[in-house]
Amino acid sequence: MTPELVLRAAGHTDVGRLRPSNEDTILVSADLGLYLVADGAGGHRSGEVASALASRSIRNYFGATIKRTHDQPEFDRFGIPSGARRLSAAILKANRDVMEIAKSQPKHRGMGTTVVAACFSPRSGLMHVGHVGDSRCYRLRSGHLELLTQDHSLLADVLEQRPELDDTVLARLPKNVVTRAIGIDPLLRVSMRSYSVVAGDRYLLCSDGLSVPVPAQEIALTLAAGSDLDAISLGLIELANEAGGPDNIAALVLECTDGPDKDSVPPPPEEIVAMTREAEARADPELLILGIEELEALDADSASDDLLRALEGLVGRSS
Repeated sequence: MTPELVLRAAGHTDVGRLRPSNEDTILVSADLGLYLVADGAGGHRSGEVASALASRSIRNYFGATIKRTHDQPEFDRFGIPSGARRLSAAILKANRDVMEIAKSQPKHRGMGTTVVAACFSPRSGLMHVGHVGDSRCYRLRSGHLELLTQDHSLLADVLEQRPELDDTVLARLPKNVVTRAIGIDPLLRVSMRSYSVVAGDRYLLCSDGLSVPVPAQEIALTLAAGSDLDAISLGLIELANEAGGPDNIAALVLECTDGPDKDSVPPPPEEIVAMTREAEARADPELLILGIEELEALDADSASDDLLRALEGLVGRSS
């Protein structure tokens, strides 16, 4: 029998050394198995409102749906973890809530927030990570630090489409542009991944106020130091401030103190696998490609597409 996950968590936020107010928010909800960091943005302290509202909305969604999870299978009929879908739905609900407040209260128009959230499924031993923007999730396992999220930033989007660009061209791109955030686009896309959790794992959820000024090697060394998670979180914040504290800082540290002793993702139940095979057997085997005409009809341009077009003159057509 797989040992049940046992988790510890500690986190802090800090205003940093250059910002007038703290717009970062953390959430630790052990009863719901939910943890998050939100990094707000917007004038007149609206970033603080956006991050706090998103955090509360996601927690409320988890609280309202907890009974439903008892009756749900760990994987849906498509083999997707139910916990991942639940977290994605919670983030999308937060997006609608933030946009509604911004729309109804002029002083909060234009506010938004990044978010990185993790929830845990004790039955499967999986951690589900959802994020929008450039707040990050790291995993420290056996001394190795790994970034589990990919920033939704202008630089990352440009690299996806133009990986051959010279570094001198990339260096001219704005460094603080995120291409996804809660409160900006009603058609928000949430990046979701699920990972098996192993006893001894440590995870860090953080805002870019930590990940930008502090090198990954220093994050790894601090995250591995000692057993006091509260002290580790404060130590990470101290590193960011020593590096100039250019932004608000949020650091939430998680540790799995008991659970599986090796990386093993449980397969979906056999009945789900059988249903999937049956559906595939009935499906048309040809590859369906959505054409340009259909894309235009759907009006599916993303914020990142608009940004890339706007920067075409800066980037140029060649490296």
